[in-house]
Amino acid sequence: MSDTAVKDLGQAAASAAGPRDYFALLKPRVMSLVVFTALVGMVAAVAEGASLDARLAAVALLAIAVGAGAAGALNMWHDADIDAVMARTADRPIPRGVIDRGSAGAFGLVLAALSATLLWLASNALAAALLAFTIFFYVVVYSMWLKRATPQNIVIGGAAGALPPVVAWAAASGAAPPEAWALFAIIFLWTPAHFWALALFREGDYARAGVPMMPVVRGAAATRRQIFVYAVLTAAAGLLPFAMGFGGPFYGLVAAGAGAGFGWLAWRARTNDGADLRPEKRLFGFSILYLFALFAALLAEDLAGFYV
Repeated sequence: MSDTAVKDLGQAAASAAGPRDYFALLKPRVMSLVVFTALVGMVAAVAEGASLDARLAAVALLAIAVGAGAAGALNMWHDADIDAVMARTADRPIPRGVIDRGSAGAFGLVLAALSATLLWLASNALAAALLAFTIFFYVVVYSMWLKRATPQNIVIGGAAGALPPVVAWAAASGAAPPEAWALFAIIFLWTPAHFWALALFREGDYARAGVPMMPVVRGAAATRRQIFVYAVLTAAAGLLPFAMGFGGPFYGLVAAGAGAGFGWLAWRARTNDGADLRPEKRLFGFSILYLFALFAALLAEDLAGFYV
């Protein structure tokens, strides 16, 4: 097929794309988690004394959501070749041919610039700079470099997904205090256990795509050992808000109980012989519940405190 014909097909695909296809580029499930953790960071900052107008808070959260979507679109732009050979990602807009890579890249760049500018106008330069750095780190450091270079890709790259509460705290207060970084630590340490559990039962996908995820490079047994270590570290980090005084007794109980469950399921996966991957699937499912439970408990305490 000639280059002209390929270009014509790409243009036809782009013209056939609808709003739903462009929305899919934003990775809406990831975006929803980003918005939720950012909301908790923002409310926690207000509970700790920050003052923020409700309308500006809504605009700031919108900017963070748009920034997360921009990172998702740029990730799909860069990883289109990988997405096309992985069953988990083959149905994304670019592999399906409904959006061409150039359009996805341009869309992501516009959203990235818009999100950082909007956050600057709605809050402050620190929050905008942190959001811009988050997008840069996810796209350039993780997607373009680490993802295809090292089995530690998700460990280091997980910093991007852990930054939204810090961005939101900065948007509310103009600062990024230790409390904000405690929330960062929880998500940062949670990410390897969460993604490596997924990688254990999606190993074939990553192997076909040539992505050096831990199970592909180091094997399942080594991955299970590291999952357990990170689960224990995550459970310990989950207690930081309580230990630092911005999480109350209810949060402490939730964090302790959920952390014990996370550690137990990680141990079950650690001792699994690999013949049945149900322990890994249970751990992956619980890991999502774990993170939601901790942040929801902190949010509930802070909201309740506003009315006491």
